[in-house]
Amino acid sequence: MAGYRVFFRKSVEKDFSSIPKKDVKKILNRIKTLEENPRPPGSEKLTGQERYRLRQGRYRIVYSIQDDELTVWVVKIGHRKDIYR
Repeated sequence: MAGYRVFFRKSVEKDFSSIPKKDVKKILNRIKTLEENPRPPGSEKLTGQERYRLRQGRYRIVYSIQDDELTVWVVKIGHRKDIYR
C-alpha cells in the first residue's frame, strides 16, 4: 500500500490549544499512523458522513480520506463529550 499524506484543516490548530501537551503528543503519534493505514483497527466510519473517527484516550480524531489522491484530512480533534456537537 502506498503511503498517504496527512493534512490538517486550519481549525485543528485551535482544537490543539485546548488539549494538554502530553495528550497532544499521543494524538500526533496516532495521526502519524494514518499515513500507512488510514483505516486502522478501531477506526469507525461516521454515520451519514464521509468521515472517520479514531479514538485516542478521551479524545477523538475526525478525518476524511481521499483514496484517489492518497490524502487524509484531519478535520477536528476534541474531547469525546464535545466532538460530535
